[in-house]
Amino acid sequence: MLVRLLYASHAAKETPAGSITAIMQQSHSNNPRQGITGVLCHSERLYLQVIEGGRDQVNALYAKILRDPRHTDAILLHYEEICERRYSGWTMGQVNLNKLNPGTLLRYSALPEFNPHALSGKSSLALIDELMAAASVLGRA
Repeated sequence: MLVRLLYASHAAKETPAGSITAIMQQSHSNNPRQGITGVLCHSERLYLQVIEGGRDQVNALYAKILRDPRHTDAILLHYEEICERRYSGWTMGQVNLNKLNPGTLLRYSALPEFNPHALSGKSSLALIDELMAAASVLGRA
């Protein structure tokens, strides 16, 4: 059974420089073996990530993320069983949200500031889908 999980978290204050690079390298190394696909959206202080795959694999990865000291205040925004993957082309795509157009964000948010803790899961997924359509996602594998 395939599932899609979306969560948001804050970057820990002690997060070293280069953490995004390390997260992406780990994802590209580990995710293919686990059948995990998805997209990581990030700014200097926030993460928004969608992961897809088998229920056991996605749940295990999310449990690992919850224990990861680079994340704080993780919140589950959306979890669903799916018939097909939406992000099958990415072992883990990447979006730098510091480059997000405020007009794009205003379609899904009350304010032009990225705050995934204030967005619904459906709005967050729609934002990620728009970023994919606009070719803002890097790291197709």
